Amino acid sequence: MDLPQIVDLRQSPTALRVQRGVMRLLRGQHDFCCFAEVPLANGRRADVLAVGPKGEIWIVEIKSSLIDFQVDAKWHHYKDFCDRFYFAKPPELDPDIFPESEGLIVADAHDAAILRQAVEDPLPGARRKALTLKLARLGADRIHTLMDPNEM
Repeated sequence: MDLPQIVDLRQSPTALRVQRGVMRLLRGQHDFCCFAEVPLANGRRADVLAVGPKGEIWIVEIKSSLIDFQVDAKWHHYKDFCDRFYFAKPPELDPDIFPESEGLIVADAHDAAILRQAVEDPLPGARRKALTLKLARLGADRIHTLMDPNEM
């Protein structure tokens, strides 16, 4: 698989494949616009942050292996920045390692499927507004970087 034009090189090849499948699912079946690697106000970085046609915000945390899941104690902090929170995993990773209380997606480089729907927990209005403004600026900045990579 070719690397996407916007990548920070911290993701494993497996995580990049899962990311691609997740973003294809959310865009193709749910009409969401997706951002990869989004810095949040709490210092965390969301693997995939998606904005739906009605302004709903989902965060997807990608776990590429059992060890990746076991060493991660930060995933709880993403839930303050979305209406729905999901884990995403490659097909070979056992789904039983993930908390039953959280949404779950299985993905490869070509497609994905929601195995378990996430509980909806609507964001407060002020946080939604701040995050929406941040995403608009982030999207515009990423387009600018693609159009003029030598500027800055």
